Amino acid sequence: MAAPNKGRRPAAGGQSKPGRALAFILIVMVALTGGMFISHHTTPRLGIDLAGGTSITLKAKAEPGQESAINKANMDTAVQIMNRRVNGLGVTEAEVQTQGSDNIIVNIPKGTNSEQARQQVGQTAKLYFRPVLTAQPTAAPEPSASPSGSGKPSPSASAGSSGKPTPKASGKATPSAGKPSSGSTPQGRALSDALKASPTPGASKPGSPAPNPSPSGDSAAAAKLQAQFASLDCSTKEARSKAGEGAKSSEPTVACDKDGQEKYILGPAEVDGTDVAKAQAVINQQNGQWIVQMDFTGGGSKKFAAITGKLSQQQYPNNRFAIALDNQVVSAPTVSSTLSGSAEISGNFTQSTAQDLANVLSYGALPLSFQEQSVTTVTAALGADQLHAGLIAGAIGLALVIIYLVAYYRGLAAIAILSLVASAVLTYTIMTLLGPGIGFALNLPAVCGAIVAIGITADSFIVYFERIRDEIREGRTLRPAVERAWPRARRTILVSDFVSFLAAAVLFIVTVGKVQGFAFTLGLTTLLDVVVVFLFTKPVMTLLARRKFFASGHPWSGLDPKRLGAKPPLRRARRTTSAPVDNPKEA
Repeated sequence: MAAPNKGRRPAAGGQSKPGRALAFILIVMVALTGGMFISHHTTPRLGIDLAGGTSITLKAKAEPGQESAINKANMDTAVQIMNRRVNGLGVTEAEVQTQGSDNIIVNIPKGTNSEQARQQVGQTAKLYFRPVLTAQPTAAPEPSASPSGSGKPSPSASAGSSGKPTPKASGKATPSAGKPSSGSTPQGRALSDALKASPTPGASKPGSPAPNPSPSGDSAAAAKLQAQFASLDCSTKEARSKAGEGAKSSEPTVACDKDGQEKYILGPAEVDGTDVAKAQAVINQQNGQWIVQMDFTGGGSKKFAAITGKLSQQQYPNNRFAIALDNQVVSAPTVSSTLSGSAEISGNFTQSTAQDLANVLSYGALPLSFQEQSVTTVTAALGADQLHAGLIAGAIGLALVIIYLVAYYRGLAAIAILSLVASAVLTYTIMTLLGPGIGFALNLPAVCGAIVAIGITADSFIVYFERIRDEIREGRTLRPAVERAWPRARRTILVSDFVSFLAAAVLFIVTVGKVQGFAFTLGLTTLLDVVVVFLFTKPVMTLLARRKFFASGHPWSGLDPKRLGAKPPLRRARRTTSAPVDNPKEA
């Protein structure tokens, strides 16, 4: 007759095995703490307001005759592109915002990629594919920074045709250049030939003798461009960046390569960066070198096929084309066949430089050019003071909450405090690991979100405790009260936390910058509240309900029936009348 009774007890809420849940959450806490120390990240990654960083002021400048381009729409577009660029480098919590009508302020926190972000954030990233009309090595190229100490091999671009194997490069040195040909790969020759065949002033038609390098039929314009080419200085980075400055994409121009080893006269652009659909840095499986792969849009693919078809019919050196990024030639290979679909930029890339180039190409060109006005270092002193004051306020608030819990719930306050400690450990370790994991940075709003979450967590405990006390007021003893109160409290807690999480999710989606840090932390701690209540608070309450101090209703347990207003006769009557119902066979 006793067997059915024994079989029903575990189903009354799992009170016979609360140790499993406690063991699981303790293992998780130990694992997270261990992972924190193994990864050598024992403190959360801090945002710019707490750790300091770099603040950059950029001033927009329009091309000659296009002053009206500096407008709100273009400035907002520039802000969006800059935001995507720094996030693409793994720098989170960066702030990009307009100031006035023509300034953009970029705040970049300290981090591994903060310097890269500074270099890229204002880069115009205007990409053009131009035919090479004239090229010659510079007299005194800037020394190469290659690890081996020797000169860099010329970067090359290659193109993959749709459904066809790319042609192979001869690898021979170009006759006119004092370095290996830029089209040393078959794909490189093909892509170069294609762009070289573009109809440019002074260029001959396909099949005719090599065109005159003069970029214009007008002798005065040609002489002016030749004079610019003769005086072109490619010895410094600053001089290379100014080469061809102000030239329109529809006009010939002069340019240097990115290493200062060769200078060019380039024809009008035939394909531009807007025709590139996607760019990514990958490793060439044949030689193990980093390359940048580009996929063209439908219209871009047609333009690319047309120009490669024209260039492939020219003779060297008029079958070369240049990939010019912000007026500097990244690559100038030759073209030997018609290509379409995709292209590759290869050369002496490292993983970092290849990813940098792919990043700026993927997120598009800025609609305006920007000049760096100022770069200042932001100290963490102000943020540290605010954090210190905020933590003091948080500590005072937490102390008041604990005092209230002790005064009102007495012994139950110990369970609430232990639960808060468990929640704090989980929150701290997870935020620390999310720093290197996804780039999460803790800023002042995020700290505020964590402090607000204390109230959400405490509210869950109070809901459960009050449900238990209600059951005791109805005359039940503690152990049945703990199990009967849980389903009702559980529903309330889940609904409350769902609303809080939903608000945090909406706030995270519709906001930017530091407010997202607040929303992210609030959402994270709300999820952890559910975990702690289910796997820690409830099991601990089940275990303590078996202790005499709580089960007997000690005045300091917070569960004294007399203090709660329960009448012992009613409790005894309920117990005697319910026995025949629970065990009809024994009766």
